Amino acid sequence: MEDLVKPLIKPSNPKFSSGPCNKRPGWNLSNLDSVALGRSHRSELAIKKIQKTIELSKKILDLPEDYELGIVPGSDTGAMEIAMWSLLGKNKVEVLAWESFGKDWVKDIIDELKIEKTLVHLSDYGYLPDLEKIDFENDVVFTWNGTTSGVCVPNGDWIPENRLGLTICDATSAVFSMNIPWEKIDVATYSWQKVLGGEGAHGVLILSPRALERIESYSPEWPIPKLFRLKKGGKINKSIFAGSTINTPSMLCIEDLLDALDWAQEIGGLTELINRTNKNSKIVQNWVNETSWIDFLAVNIEHRSNTSVCLKIVDSWFLSQNRNKQENFVKKMTKILEEEAVAFDINSYRDAPLGLRIWCGSTVESNDIENLLPWLDWVFNEVKTIGRS
Repeated sequence: MEDLVKPLIKPSNPKFSSGPCNKRPGWNLSNLDSVALGRSHRSELAIKKIQKTIELSKKILDLPEDYELGIVPGSDTGAMEIAMWSLLGKNKVEVLAWESFGKDWVKDIIDELKIEKTLVHLSDYGYLPDLEKIDFENDVVFTWNGTTSGVCVPNGDWIPENRLGLTICDATSAVFSMNIPWEKIDVATYSWQKVLGGEGAHGVLILSPRALERIESYSPEWPIPKLFRLKKGGKINKSIFAGSTINTPSMLCIEDLLDALDWAQEIGGLTELINRTNKNSKIVQNWVNETSWIDFLAVNIEHRSNTSVCLKIVDSWFLSQNRNKQENFVKKMTKILEEEAVAFDINSYRDAPLGLRIWCGSTVESNDIENLLPWLDWVFNEVKTIGRS
């Protein structure tokens, strides 16, 4: 790698952030309909637009007819905490964590909700916990795809259909990019800012009939803040799933979401969204297989994410350096890439092992991934040469 020449071709779009993620191809602010801006979110016009986002989301995701989908505050984090505060406490809980956000759910359940006898299944970055050890007589909280580790569950085969407990799934970097077996999921959460390239601050909550029944039949012992309330008069507040919201949404973000959903439908729906994502991640996989200094953080190929592709540096000289020098090395790499307008925001998550993270979701064009990779080889070689001199 000593004689690498600086690449001449750059990605046409250098945005590879894992959240908020790149806008859909051809996106332009001027394309968004502004008629609902400045109007009340309770107006008939606004409610119809919110209803449309719900209907299109359910259609593209191919949700069962008896599942509900609603927009809630606080991005995916808000949606997950609404689910946990509203549903947990009746049964014992098992929670799986193999990356940063899964550990946040552990903290919520143990330190905040203080649910006794919670069983925690932990694993290091790059690995999944043992899925065969999960007892589905209990409520099970897990992440489908670990955005900060690049490790995802391979499928839903480990979840029984005749379970007694509820499955509560953080699916924010999985929906619209992976096949989710909805019959195995009682609660799913996500935010628009990931796979759809939408804006932050809004979350989405999907509830199965079993989850809806739990909400109506069970009242937790802890207080439920207004922003978390899914019940009204002791019954599920159905208006949340029919165009109303718990608090005031951004109608500009609603318009942006409609733009993304319309694009998703136009290109072929969920099938094409998954195809585009798989094509992008395959390009990175082929490059990693041919590149000696880098490897996937996910150890098992069956557990590798196709969206948040997390990479670790395995070069022997790099690994011989102390932690501080390694951190500075990666910072220099990402700084150069940003200064060259080649790649923004591809550093690993702050709590994750040092390395790179490339978003390969469907809103990223494959040729941009292809044009990025030679730059990664070049910048690694450049920084290493400086470091050894």
